Amino acid sequence: MLEVVGQPSLDALTDAIVPADIRTRAPLPLPEGEPEHVYLERVRALAARNQLWRSYIGLGYYGTVTPPVIQRMVFENPGWYTPYTPYQSEIAQGRLESLLNFQTLVSDLCSMEVANASLLDEATAAAEAIGLMLRVRRVTTEPVVVVAESVYPHVRAVIETRMRSLGVRLVVGDAFTMDLPEGLAGVYVQTPDDHGRLLDLRDLAERVHQAGGLLGVGTDLLALTLVAPPGEMGADVVVGSAQRFGVPMGYGGPHAAFFATRQSYVRQMPGRLIGVSVDARGRRAYRMAIQTREQHIRREKATSNICTAQALLANMAAFYAVYHGPDGLRTIATRLHDQTVRLAEAAVALGWRQTNDVFFDTVRLEGTPDRVERVRHAAETLQMNFRYPAPGVVQISLDETVGESDLADVVRALAAPGAAAVPAPAGSRTRIPEALARQSSFLTHPVFNAHHSETEMMRYIRQLERKDLGLDAAMIPLGSCTMKLNAAAEMMPVSWPEFARLHPFVPAGQAAGYHQIFEDLSSALSAITGLPAVSLQPNSGAQGELAGLLVIRAYHESRGEGHRDVALIPQSAHGTNPASAAMAGLRVVIVRCDEQGNVDVDDLRRLAAAHRDRLACLMVTYPSTHGVFESRIREICAVVHEHGGQVYMDGANMNAQVGVTSPAAIGADVCHLNLHKTFAIPHGGGGPGMGPIAAAAHLAPFLPGHPLVQTGGAQAIGPVAAAPWGSASILLISYGYIRMLGARGLRLATDVAMLNANYIRARLEPHFPVLYTGPNGLVAHELIFDLRPIKAQTGIDESDVAKRLMDYGFHAPTVSFPVPGTLMVEPTESEPLEEIDRFCEAMIAIRHEIDAVARGELPRDDNPLKRAPHPAEDVAASDWARAYSREQAAYPVESLRATKYWPPVARIDNPYGDRNLVCTCPPIEDYAG
Repeated sequence: MLEVVGQPSLDALTDAIVPADIRTRAPLPLPEGEPEHVYLERVRALAARNQLWRSYIGLGYYGTVTPPVIQRMVFENPGWYTPYTPYQSEIAQGRLESLLNFQTLVSDLCSMEVANASLLDEATAAAEAIGLMLRVRRVTTEPVVVVAESVYPHVRAVIETRMRSLGVRLVVGDAFTMDLPEGLAGVYVQTPDDHGRLLDLRDLAERVHQAGGLLGVGTDLLALTLVAPPGEMGADVVVGSAQRFGVPMGYGGPHAAFFATRQSYVRQMPGRLIGVSVDARGRRAYRMAIQTREQHIRREKATSNICTAQALLANMAAFYAVYHGPDGLRTIATRLHDQTVRLAEAAVALGWRQTNDVFFDTVRLEGTPDRVERVRHAAETLQMNFRYPAPGVVQISLDETVGESDLADVVRALAAPGAAAVPAPAGSRTRIPEALARQSSFLTHPVFNAHHSETEMMRYIRQLERKDLGLDAAMIPLGSCTMKLNAAAEMMPVSWPEFARLHPFVPAGQAAGYHQIFEDLSSALSAITGLPAVSLQPNSGAQGELAGLLVIRAYHESRGEGHRDVALIPQSAHGTNPASAAMAGLRVVIVRCDEQGNVDVDDLRRLAAAHRDRLACLMVTYPSTHGVFESRIREICAVVHEHGGQVYMDGANMNAQVGVTSPAAIGADVCHLNLHKTFAIPHGGGGPGMGPIAAAAHLAPFLPGHPLVQTGGAQAIGPVAAAPWGSASILLISYGYIRMLGARGLRLATDVAMLNANYIRARLEPHFPVLYTGPNGLVAHELIFDLRPIKAQTGIDESDVAKRLMDYGFHAPTVSFPVPGTLMVEPTESEPLEEIDRFCEAMIAIRHEIDAVARGELPRDDNPLKRAPHPAEDVAASDWARAYSREQAAYPVESLRATKYWPPVARIDNPYGDRNLVCTCPPIEDYAG
């Protein structure tokens, strides 16, 4: 490979790529790598330090039973956790169908017209709900949002963090009794609320609508199987967490949040929306709908900066609903509610005051502070965690995992020593009055009523899996997305009970193993970035961007410079940057790039001087999204510092930095790290992700805090995620990646990633022009092929090449980003030479097909590229009226005869899907048809 690239060694190649003034040669101050079996023994010992008590704390996190068929075939299956976000719909039909099931589940239970394909967590979903209210209402004066004081404290805290930077006035109080203020954009409430009370929303909804606002509601999907849904009580947007639908608590995540709203607001909805369309042959096909909302297209005008949803976890929740069906879900909810009623009756018989008149799974008991302390001691003796929200109050939230012996232990803890305390026998008790009981049906679609045995479920999951293309089948050469190996040894501990079943708000002493991992991982990320302070809280790269920008704003405010609100962002920056800046309340000013793709330093100097009194920061991606190390990066950072700004480095391309340079070396003050890219957390078909931030010492005091758990800096900004350490369980994956590779392995991974990219460049540059290279004609870890000249000559564009690659068994590279009309390729260090050569040979064969069109041997509108991909059904059809053979369509290279991935559908008609927007499972009549 080095011979093809024209370099004598890996060191020489890296020296030729990385500018000398930022090149670091000292080994990373990290331990050497350890074998997989040694690492797993280490993690077993750490797992044993976590104490797996029974937690009845609630607050949106509950014990759940993951059906083994779902745990093994989805959660622990690389066929489900290694695919990428379903931008290329034709090879993502399985995930898309399952996500449509998730949307249908949410729409039905909430009784709303449309739901998206998940958000990051309940707290960020609540903040996004308020964002929708603000966009719909467009209040001309200072907008006001009322947030009920009975909303979960961590949810309210994230809302406050997000709204503060946007200049929105929040009024916190009793939303049901207060006079609604002028300029109302909306009201956000929760049911069941922080006390566990179920609330009738009808009168409130009417008052809010009369005042011109919208009503947002946080709720619980399992409760809605028994309780009247918010949509039937006047809600305009409904959010919450789908965690208790079979997704382990994992000390805070990852879990799929849900977001549902009215059809009329669909274009204001954040995140991703799965819709139904047709393919080129008129067959039903699924796709991501209304993609103009995506932040990399709309930039600072995007409705959200969320680029990481929770697809894997949304699919788990969807399969949980498919497996149990409506009757099974009602059975689980009815049993749980009956246990809670029996608990309430037993508590009252023991002399407690139970304050929740109407509830689903939570009792709130009042007594003397001394009595509550006795309960705490008794519960701890029995290894149970209750919630103690105020002196003299104990709150207990039951869940699906509670057995009769567990319920007896809960009642025993509430009793005075020596007192007889036995709950009544199981029955069908209810405290849900008729006015609040659900009357409407839900999940009537065939998919939720056909797979209730393990045999049926196993086959349904596998049927969907076979329609998709993940890393378990082929290289995914997406630029800027770093689709590397998610090693089995890294993944295994995530589902161990000691990590999976921990509630995020247990006392810290019960999570000692987790906290040791947090400490070790933070220390390693600090060593890698050269920045001393780390926050593990942001649960996506986009949330890391927002957190870093809010930290910068807090720093300026602490110095009396809160007026600094200008963010300079180069044209080459990562796509979410402008959207994140807008969400942080910053004004985006774009810096030009030159013809080589580098930041125009003269333009930067001009803009920095023009805005010197208001300059907050520069957001820069390094290496740039153009795939090169800019040689003047230190000068760029110095210009910003000179004019009073801070430098935010987007860590999307850290895979080219680890061990050879660092954010500190280039002059950055804060950066985020995409753990789902550089540090091996799998993309999960579109999420989960994690985006911790690393910061210089002067920014450390402002790292995000949390209202329920001590974390963050001394002058912490508010939380940006619901849980204190974000999606804590998947931090294990990055911890494993770093421990098993060690100092030398991490450096070698960087070198090999750049070798692989330059090998592809050397092999394919004669066939496809490379748009940007560094001074030595080399690229960093990714490269951009310019297809615009080809389109001008033949009409073949980047999308045609992307679709044709599916016939060769590959996921497409990144299409038209960051430059329209291009393909961006990133091979990562994980791919062997054989697979890289297979990709190169596929691209060369495609070039020959393009040349055949250019020579007139194939028509411009009837050739293997324009009509790709080719499903087996089309190739086997009797009516093959095309200008090329079936063999050329299906087997353009010999190697495909041995192993062939067949795309399940032909090219999808995107405009049809947007004109005929359907975002829930098709009705029964369509299945019959």
